[in-house]
Amino acid sequence: AAAVVFPRRDIEIPVIIRDSKQMTSHMRGAAYDWIVHNTIWAVAQCSAAEIDQMNILNASLVAMARAVQKLTQMPQFCLIDGNKLPPDLNGMAVVKGDAKSLSIAAASIIAKETRDKIMHELAVQYPMYAWDKNAGYPTPEHLRAIEKYGINQNYRKSFKPIKERIKNETAWD
Repeated sequence: AAAVVFPRRDIEIPVIIRDSKQMTSHMRGAAYDWIVHNTIWAVAQCSAAEIDQMNILNASLVAMARAVQKLTQMPQFCLIDGNKLPPDLNGMAVVKGDAKSLSIAAASIIAKETRDKIMHELAVQYPMYAWDKNAGYPTPEHLRAIEKYGINQNYRKSFKPIKERIKNETAWD
């Protein structure tokens, strides 16, 4: 998760900042570079084990709160993408917020680019899983790699393909 605060309302923005899902990789990269050099921002995450413990929604809310807490300048009011506000955060949840709010769109870009960098690092460390080609989603190639090489600490045990694999393995014990 990411949090972004624009330092001024009248800041000139020479790049396109909008819903990251509506942007090409090149557009997101240019926007990311501008955002990290011209705004106050932070990223945070939950580990796979934390996600397994508290579920993906609650882990997302915790990661959002962590990102806000890491900001060097605390906002008085937060706009959060989604329909639920993290506990103890003063703000408002905005459904499809990355298409409605500049700061949410900027945070979405930072989060997606950061996720892609993490996936690239994992791909270097574990090339057999082709994480640089699937961004963490279960492509058929990735699922075959799981069958062949197994899982590691980067997998959420509650993620359906992993959960089923673990269940099948323990059924033979």
